Amino acid sequence: MDEAQVKEQFPGAVPEIPVSDIDKAADYYVTRLGFKLDWGSEDLGLAGISRENCRMFLANTDFRKQYGNIGPALTWLNLDSKEAVDELYQSWSAGEAKLVSKPESKPWGLHEFMAEDLDGNLFRVFYDFTTSEHGEEEKI
Repeated sequence: MDEAQVKEQFPGAVPEIPVSDIDKAADYYVTRLGFKLDWGSEDLGLAGISRENCRMFLANTDFRKQYGNIGPALTWLNLDSKEAVDELYQSWSAGEAKLVSKPESKPWGLHEFMAEDLDGNLFRVFYDFTTSEHGEEEKI
């Protein structure tokens, strides 16, 4: 398999989000952030959630114990445009999600905002406006 084939087949990352209670966390992700609960429960210690092409795992303390990974975690969500970032902010705001910052175009070339879940895990939602498919910069 050559590198071109790997690039076509390489999947998106699926983060494991550390949570204290699967059922409460899943409810927050569904009702506040618009995700779908695909499977899982507190008894299992793990749940799969999704929204369009984005997939994540929610993992409780018992499930994570064997690996030693703890939270909170920071996950970056890369959207396709400034408008998409602003629209998601509005959607999450209307859903009463915990929003840490408002969308803003930063000097480092990202249009971004931050949100938080019940366990303090952060989501940095962004669009990289300095890198386009053609290598041209957009204006802030």
